[in-house]
Amino acid sequence: MKLHHLALLATSLLLLSNCTKAIDKEVVIQKDYVKQNIPLQEPPRPVDFPDSEWFVVSEENLDAALQRIKEEGGSITFMAITPKGYENLAIGVNDLRRYILQQKQIIAYYEKAIQGDTKDTEKK
Repeated sequence: MKLHHLALLATSLLLLSNCTKAIDKEVVIQKDYVKQNIPLQEPPRPVDFPDSEWFVVSEENLDAALQRIKEEGGSITFMAITPKGYENLAIGVNDLRRYILQQKQIIAYYEKAIQGDTKDTEKK
């Protein structure tokens, strides 16, 4: 029995001594810059709103407005908006304009960053 324990102990020591042996390999970390090839796109064509004619119809000029519409070949149809609704429409259009201008600034920033990357890599 002692021989069996001795053989087991010797085998265990051999296996464990191999596991604790230090590996002398050096780990090398290398960072490479990979340039992204992002082509610049043509900007979309500008928005072209056709002209719209607005005129105010009130109780005082109702008959003249109806006659004007008939003379221009239109059918009598009213699209009305309250003064508060018109104010809200103006606020919404102004906010849309602000949003578009901010998006244009963001696009210009990224286009400049992309162009700057290509200039930097060409110098190297």
